[in-house]
Amino acid sequence: MTHQQLPATLPETDRTRHRRLREQGSVDRADLDAVLDAGFVCHLGVVVDGVPMVVPTVYGSDGSHLYLHGSVAGRSMVASPAAAICVTVTHVDGLVLARSVFEHGVNYRSAMIYGVPRLVTDPDEKLAGLRRLTEHAAPGQWDYARRPNRKELAATTLLALSLEEASVKIRTGGPEDGDGPDAALGLWAGVLPLITTWGEPEADPDLPAGIAPPPHIAARGNTRAG
Repeated sequence: MTHQQLPATLPETDRTRHRRLREQGSVDRADLDAVLDAGFVCHLGVVVDGVPMVVPTVYGSDGSHLYLHGSVAGRSMVASPAAAICVTVTHVDGLVLARSVFEHGVNYRSAMIYGVPRLVTDPDEKLAGLRRLTEHAAPGQWDYARRPNRKELAATTLLALSLEEASVKIRTGGPEDGDGPDAALGLWAGVLPLITTWGEPEADPDLPAGIAPPPHIAARGNTRAG
């Protein structure tokens, strides 16, 4: 498995060029990494038999590639290595409530990654990629739980998508109509933040008494997610 050092600035391509709301666009690869680090679910868009399909799946990143997980029977996974795909990750941070409906908006962080993915067939890379996926979602879980056996690995598809071509947009702040005519309406305006947190771990009903959550899981309870 080769770890490719990518440039600190995202290249501008016809697919990634920020045409609208350019002030919200970023070409800083660190911003891309931050968006990816904050989540673990993405949406994979691919055309299957002439019909667009958008599938939610989990991912993990090593800084140069995005690893995407699926079943060997999944139509999107079967079609993906032969076609260009677009993977999106989005975090909603709040509703921007202005004085007029037209000026309403959303504070968000988003990334779109384009390319033709590679089907991971090398056993060592496949295992390493699955570790990336697991540790991305639940750090510490790979060394705690049983790892995939040969049969399970054969039933799993893993794609590697280069992070070379990506588009990032971020919107922060409040409404932008405070200095316009609508300011005289006397209406409240501002931001309604959206904060996602992990709850307390809930044990499997079939779990025998006396088995407590491992520290890496227990420590995440009531902490911010994303």
